[in-house]
Amino acid sequence: MMRIGLAYLKGSVPAFEDFGNLPTDIVKENGLVKGEPAHKVIDGLIIPGGSIIESGSINSDFVREVKKISEDGFIIGICSGFQVLGEETNIGRRSPHPIKREGLGLLNVSFEPMINNDRVEASVVGESFMTRGLIGTTIRGFHCHTYGAIKGDAKPIFYSKIKRSDYRDNPQEILSGVCNDEGNIVGTLIHGCLDHNPRLVENILQFLDADEMDREMILERNGQLVKKIKSELGIDTNIKIPKAGGRFNYPLMIMIASTGSGSGKTFITTGLAGALRRRGFKVGVLKVGPDVRDIVPALYLIKEKMEEYSSIRIADLGWMSLEDVLRRLRDSAYDIIIVEGVMSSVTGLLNEKTPYSSAEIAFAADIPIILVSNCSKGGIESAALDIVAHGKLMKKLGIKVGGVILNRVYDDKIFVKAADFIKHSLGCDFIYKLPKADISERGGTPEIEIRLEEFCLTALKTIEENINISEICSVARKPSFRGYIPIKVLEGKFKHGL
Repeated sequence: MMRIGLAYLKGSVPAFEDFGNLPTDIVKENGLVKGEPAHKVIDGLIIPGGSIIESGSINSDFVREVKKISEDGFIIGICSGFQVLGEETNIGRRSPHPIKREGLGLLNVSFEPMINNDRVEASVVGESFMTRGLIGTTIRGFHCHTYGAIKGDAKPIFYSKIKRSDYRDNPQEILSGVCNDEGNIVGTLIHGCLDHNPRLVENILQFLDADEMDREMILERNGQLVKKIKSELGIDTNIKIPKAGGRFNYPLMIMIASTGSGSGKTFITTGLAGALRRRGFKVGVLKVGPDVRDIVPALYLIKEKMEEYSSIRIADLGWMSLEDVLRRLRDSAYDIIIVEGVMSSVTGLLNEKTPYSSAEIAFAADIPIILVSNCSKGGIESAALDIVAHGKLMKKLGIKVGGVILNRVYDDKIFVKAADFIKHSLGCDFIYKLPKADISERGGTPEIEIRLEEFCLTALKTIEENINISEICSVARKPSFRGYIPIKVLEGKFKHGL
């Protein structure tokens, strides 16, 4: 009986793609499948993306089993899984010196920092067990990486066309997939390559001589696997998700906006998504703008896929226009959708390209916002002033401010005074405080290096201990597209709105 395994490690994000309905068994960090050594049970292994390298999930037991599987079967590594198969990854994006993490050395490549979050088409340029007969064709998927510059002598099989890298327009073709000399070990940066490209899946099945009975068995077991994965928050947390939740009649939306970068939007979005999912709600998470890396922790925690509509386009940045996003969500199974804003809620507001800010997206879809400000930069008082200034402008623009979160609060007495000032100034009912989270200096943001398990569980605990989830739900509302505010109106509101 043919069986295929999915590496289910801390820091891996198996929900990012369906894997073309391929995986049938879970391989954990100890290298076992239901108590048996993986190489004795499965014929092939898929290692998904995420933050496996940063999370330190790879140990000697897992390495031993992967190398044994590689002798007679196949291995596919996607994004972070690709890094696992390579020689080393430099995760020192904001460090003056390289910070190296070793891989298994099954593919002769190394990785250096390069950010890209595009949906891509990739040319097939090399032969492997997965690309047999496809040279000269194209496949599609998406990139979501921080360490995407590939160096080494492994055989190229994919080149992706990207528009941007490291936050700059830089159209080019980059190496995005390689294989070993034998062609049975493949690594790629392209998420969704098996989900969106059935020809790749067919090649895998042919490589394993799968007959009709094998294929039916895979589909059945894969369905069981998906149910098992989605029954729990995170990986090996033992936090079970109830089967029935408080289903709304239609998806409600809320935006986590802020007074500036580094306010904690990603942390709060992650914790809220987990807390809502833990209560049985079907939760969607979207990002304003192109940087979908920011919503990876939330998707990891709640086991949801990265979709074509996960990134709301502003100007020419991002994946899908707001109108199309709302159209796609109209008949979705989500109960509630959290939209993470980009930078400050007003950043880009005066750019003549429309829309170019979180505020414009919130207005156009009539999405209430929760305003967040970071107290550790200028103090609680400055954070309160920033909140009031932003909140007054939002209200002038016709955007509902449903609540306020002061993040990283260090003094409860000062917070009480600041909260009274905010409530008097904005008439805001819900004003919350979050303490400074205890996360290691590196490992707390997708921008540098993130250990998903620590980040997600800390976010979940912090939100559940300090935020009333029912009140958050009461703020959310059904979206409806009402058009964008003309630039001249925005300029006038900005000039006279404070």
